[in-house]
Amino acid sequence: MPRPPMTSLMQTPVSNSTSQSPLSPTTSGPADNLARLLGIMTRLRDPVNGCPWDVAQSFASIAPYTIEEAYEVADAIARGDMNDLRDELGDLLLQVVFHSRIAEDFGHFAFDDVAAAICDKLVRRHPHVFGDGSAGPGWEELKAQERKESASADGSALAGVALALPALLRAEKLQKRAARTGFDWPDTGGVTAKIEEEIAEVAAAETQEERHEEIGDLLFAVVNLARHLNVDAEVALRDANAKFERRFRAMEARSDQEGKAFPALSLDAQEELWQAVKRAE
Repeated sequence: MPRPPMTSLMQTPVSNSTSQSPLSPTTSGPADNLARLLGIMTRLRDPVNGCPWDVAQSFASIAPYTIEEAYEVADAIARGDMNDLRDELGDLLLQVVFHSRIAEDFGHFAFDDVAAAICDKLVRRHPHVFGDGSAGPGWEELKAQERKESASADGSALAGVALALPALLRAEKLQKRAARTGFDWPDTGGVTAKIEEEIAEVAAAETQEERHEEIGDLLFAVVNLARHLNVDAEVALRDANAKFERRFRAMEARSDQEGKAFPALSLDAQEELWQAVKRAE
């Protein structure tokens, strides 16, 4: 995880001074390695003998790295690189341990509480596996019941859709939640008409603020169409990005092979290369 310049905490952590050294490398099993990782993080966060950078961090300061590590896990999976996947999963695990350690320093909860909570949740959400074997409520019904019982007391159908999700993914989740209440187009015809309406509104926008708003509405409507067609908008756009990058790099390579600088080519010449690359795929 990259380390930016040290920043001060907005709060002063509860003193947790310890002279304990990190656990030695072990091959005994995953439980021992996890205990070693927890011990290392405890030492790093020690206000007296720890690392100044680690001590200075807060939930907010490392949250961007948590998101970054999750994306790097997804990237390793997409590339099929198991060595990288192992390393990136370790980095993501470190983020869980780091947040848990900060929470424990301030008396909120500890890593054991995090692990216990997810264990309880998995058992609770799989009554057909861990219960008496009879069919229980569906996954979404169980999650909805949990939201009702949550201390947040947010009774909206949209409660719990994380603000930090990628925008396309969050749009899809909001739309799915709304659809469960009946607020949805009955077919793709209404969605397509909405997209055409939003395109017209983008064209009619006169200020940058209006263009900003209308482009957002257009993107939201396109995600809705993808949802109705059972297409994951986030994955589809990621694949489109990869396709564009592959073709653009191929254009640059062809231009280099012809002894021409790609940026110096006319737009017509670049378009010819683009079409040639598409035909070659």
